[in-house]
Amino acid sequence: MSSQSFALSRRRLMTVAAGALALAAAPAHAEKAAAGKVAIEELMAPNALPDIVEGNANAPVTIVEYASMTCSHCAAFHHEVYPGLKKDYIDTGKVKFILREFPLDPLATAAFMLARELGADKRDAAVDLLFAQQKNWAFVDKPLDGLANVLKQAGMGQEKFEAILKDQDLYKKVNEVRSRGAEKFGVNSTPTFFINGEKYTGEMNIQDFGKAIAAKTPAK
Repeated sequence: MSSQSFALSRRRLMTVAAGALALAAAPAHAEKAAAGKVAIEELMAPNALPDIVEGNANAPVTIVEYASMTCSHCAAFHHEVYPGLKKDYIDTGKVKFILREFPLDPLATAAFMLARELGADKRDAAVDLLFAQQKNWAFVDKPLDGLANVLKQAGMGQEKFEAILKDQDLYKKVNEVRSRGAEKFGVNSTPTFFINGEKYTGEMNIQDFGKAIAAKTPAK
């Protein structure tokens, strides 16, 4: 494969970084919205990439998040809200949580590819690391260098880093997950959450999640 045909070229990612910075500066979606419901069986049907489940696989409530790695609101959720959600609901067996790829740009696609290839047992930790250090790679002049530096902390060497970014099959599958979310479930912004199939868009705090989870938890 020639460098000219490489889907995630350095020049393309540098161009995208400027756009990602503009997205980060955009105003937040202040209001969450319950925007319909999809069949849980359809939502949980196999994707181009296997879901990585956090929590009890048999939990009564399933939360699916569609996120983009360059989305500042997604980073805020994972930093400010997700720890409480994990402590109170995921770790206690009440909720299983699935993050699905919905990259808004090629740079986000690259980040998801790299996180996936660390392995299923390390993907979510890598996502948390990338969100925590988002400003160090997503909104800089040399985003690939920033990504490489962050992922060194997760044990990824430069040779593996470069090989993953040339993996056209993985690139295609990440974007197929995104396309299915958009076409089947109407996802058009990040973060978007499905709680037992009910769709919520915009920012949600831990109280919002608590109310939605309680409403969908079977009475004992």
